[in-house]
Amino acid sequence: MILKGFKEKSNEKYLNKLLSERHVNISDDAVISLGVVFNVDEVDKAELFYKLAEYIQVKENRVKIIAFSESKKEIISNWEECYNANDFGWNGAIKNSGLETFLDTKFDVLISFYERELLELKIITARSKAKFKIGIMQSDERVNDLIVKTSLNEFHLFKEEVFKYLKILKKIK
Repeated sequence: MILKGFKEKSNEKYLNKLLSERHVNISDDAVISLGVVFNVDEVDKAELFYKLAEYIQVKENRVKIIAFSESKKEIISNWEECYNANDFGWNGAIKNSGLETFLDTKFDVLISFYERELLELKIITARSKAKFKIGIMQSDERVNDLIVKTSLNEFHLFKEEVFKYLKILKKIK
């Protein structure tokens, strides 16, 4: 139990380091690829994100969606790629090659769709090499570049707001 607390502190320190070194570079490059990370314990419909991708004119083959759950992987059988706290080591180390590949992919936009303040989800968002990060309201505003203040059950409003701001930023036509 004590080691779990030390591990969490080391991961919090790593997250703060990542966020303090982050430089936001907003360009007007068109959105071609989309990454999505969400908490499957809060939302369990991946088709919502495919509809969002279609709405912002991203082809389905350029969309990569991963789920995170606080429960063990064996329990979650509906998701091809579902990760949990066991996939994280000390100092933000990633123990899963699939998750590492997702984090190294340079998406044009990353959607972080979760409300719970889970350290692992924040690390995924912060470590992602996505050019532009969009999320819903959280206590740490450094994690995302654009924050849409909605709740999880207002996905239609979230989708509309994402479209509106990507249009304003000239990322979609």
